Amino acid sequence: MTSVRLALVLFVVAWLFDVLGLQAVPLWLAFVVALGLELEFFLAARQSRPAATPDRAPQDVDRDELGYGDEADELLLVREAGVEIWVPYSGESDEELDELIQRERGREPVGIVGRARGRPVARLATGVALIAALAAVAWFVDSRSGWNGVDDRARVAAEARFSEEASRIVGRPVEIRCDDAGEHVGAVQHADGVAEVGGTLAYLSPERCYALYRLAFGGHVNGSQTARAIAVLAHESWHLRGVGNEGRTECFALQSGVRLGERLGLSDETARRMMRQQLVENSLRGASSEEYRVPPGCREGGELDIDDGSTRFP
Repeated sequence: MTSVRLALVLFVVAWLFDVLGLQAVPLWLAFVVALGLELEFFLAARQSRPAATPDRAPQDVDRDELGYGDEADELLLVREAGVEIWVPYSGESDEELDELIQRERGREPVGIVGRARGRPVARLATGVALIAALAAVAWFVDSRSGWNGVDDRARVAAEARFSEEASRIVGRPVEIRCDDAGEHVGAVQHADGVAEVGGTLAYLSPERCYALYRLAFGGHVNGSQTARAIAVLAHESWHLRGVGNEGRTECFALQSGVRLGERLGLSDETARRMMRQQLVENSLRGASSEEYRVPPGCREGGELDIDDGSTRFP
């Protein structure tokens, strides 16, 4: 069980720092799994405990393991400060008995320690306390970091900027909102953004909004996270423009993402490199996201090339 608890601690730390994109996984799921394992170990321990111990006196195997053998007629139980000491007794005097007790204090309780049982209730309480503590720490840190750590005024300004950029791609006024409550997009919905084709409103996940916010208002670039956020904003903008096919939408988005990235603070070269990387990653998509793969015409001079005057794609 110790390894499970250590794994939970490492996962929470990795999630808070978004190592390997773990923030795409709902944090509460890890706590539910950990709690379930704690309960499973607790019930298994309860069921395996013996109902009673008929004989507390040392058995033959105990005599052999503890080194008494047949050297005494009987064993005398002495309790000192809550510790039980078995002393071989064959009619010794009080003085001799004191010497025997002193000698037995130094014996290693071989065999008994290995068979000692823990307390399932105490172990369960420890596990639940650890889970609760980690959940509290995760909530505290998460509520003050990422998009959650951006104040209300900055959020309004960021959403206004995102809406402005989307409107430039669509060619008419549209609105971009960051889905703080996770009702429309996120890990549960398996989507970074959502928009009604030809509509006026699109939602982005808080993670993508935060990456865009850091770029537009702080000039911070976080590699693939920044690139993906730009691509998602452009992708949903093309849906609002009226394109429904996911593959064609992605192709148009990666081309528009170059100019979008520049307006948000990237250099032309950096923006192109990011969108090209997104194009490469698109070709590696698995069967589960086949519909998002760009068509063969998504290339320089292809039918989906929206900038005929340029020789650089995207």
